[in-house]
Amino acid sequence: MTVSAKEAREIISFYREAGVDTLVGEKPVDRLADDAPPSQPASPPLPARGPNSANRAPSAPGADDRTLFQTAPATPEAAIMAARQAAKSATTLEAFRALLDAFEGCMLRSTATQLVFADGNPNARVMFVGEAPGRDEDLAGTPFVGRSGKLLDRMMAAIGLDRSKAYIANIVPWRPPGNRTPTPHESAICLPFIHRQIELVNPDILVCLGGPSAQTLLAIKEGITRSRGRWFSYDTGTREIRALPTFHPAFLLRSPLQKRLAWRDFLALEKALAG
Repeated sequence: MTVSAKEAREIISFYREAGVDTLVGEKPVDRLADDAPPSQPASPPLPARGPNSANRAPSAPGADDRTLFQTAPATPEAAIMAARQAAKSATTLEAFRALLDAFEGCMLRSTATQLVFADGNPNARVMFVGEAPGRDEDLAGTPFVGRSGKLLDRMMAAIGLDRSKAYIANIVPWRPPGNRTPTPHESAICLPFIHRQIELVNPDILVCLGGPSAQTLLAIKEGITRSRGRWFSYDTGTREIRALPTFHPAFLLRSPLQKRLAWRDFLALEKALAG
C-alpha cells in the first residue's frame, strides 16, 4: 500500500502526538543479548529533536559546562545531580535559560518540540507556577497560551494583572508525550531548575496553580481542594516567600462550578499585593 506525502505527514504527526519516539526495524533485535551481533555495529546516538537542536544557544557560562550538561547522564540519580549542578551555576535568567536549553538529563526534551521556559515580567511581584506545558505551549514555546492560558489571563485581568505584571512558568519545562502527567522521576530532575528560577525571579508572592505544583513546591500532602486559599511559606534559602495554592485553570475548565472558589483565592491575592 502506498500513501501520499500528506498522509505520511499526518501519520507521523499522529505518532508524535501519541509519544512515539523510537523507530523499530523490520529485522528483530535481541536487546537482552550481552553483546551486539558483529554484523550490526552499534549505531551512533540520535541527535536531539526540536527546532533549537541544530543551533544551541552559546550563552552558557563556559564551554566545559556546556559539554557537561549536553551529555546525557548515565543514571537517574546522575541526572538529578547534574540538574542540581546546572541550576546552581546560573546567576542570571539568561544564563539559566541557556543551561536549561542545553541540559540532556531529562528525556522529555527528546519528545518535546521545544523548551517552554517562561512568560511575563521577571521583575513582577507575583509568580505563577503550573505543572507542565501542553500541546499549545509546546508549539508556541510559551507557558499558558491554550484554553487554560486564556482563562488565566482573564482571572488575572479581574484583579488588575496581566503578563506585564506577572511571571509565569512550570515545574517541568518540556511537554510530556500525549499531555500525560510527568513521572515522579521527571519532576525530580526538573525540581532544581524551578527552585533556581524562583530564586532568580525572587517574587513577593508565589501562586501554585494546581495540586501537583503546590505539593511539589510546598512539600504538602493535602490535595488542592483542601490547600487552596491558604497561605504557606516557600523558603528560597535566603528568604521566605508567601505562597498561595489555587486551582489550575485547566481544572476550572472541566469543573466551572469551582471558579467561585478560585475567585476568592484571586481576591486574596489582590489584597496581598495591595498590602
